[in-house]
Amino acid sequence: MRLPGRRRGLRLALLPEPVAICRLAPDAPLPAWAMSATHWSVTRTPDELSIVCPEIVVPPGVQASRGWRAFRVEGPVPLDQTGVLASVTGPLAAVHVSLFVLATYDTDYVLVPAAQRNAAIAALDAAGHEVV
Repeated sequence: MRLPGRRRGLRLALLPEPVAICRLAPDAPLPAWAMSATHWSVTRTPDELSIVCPEIVVPPGVQASRGWRAFRVEGPVPLDQTGVLASVTGPLAAVHVSLFVLATYDTDYVLVPAAQRNAAIAALDAAGHEVV
């Protein structure tokens, strides 16, 4: 519930399934298990291949940090809009919630450990954001 006169914040959607952040060798091919998911993100650097995808598709034995929950900033968010991530990450940092951020052309995703989900929701709400 929003109080009268309260600053209008962002609307964030908590995605329903846990996600994993995986690390593969920098020269590893894109794995079919990741690409079979409904959504995934891949970043390749000279040091690693990182994949973020639903936890359920990650095979045993893959180096991964499991048990993350994703909040999607409802968008699209214009690419020239400033302060969007700061308005989310600042309140989370203030209550010591770890995070991992992904960005797409249309919006941003902020991942938090599942164990810190309730603290994250409370901090976002206190900052004037709405979590659905």
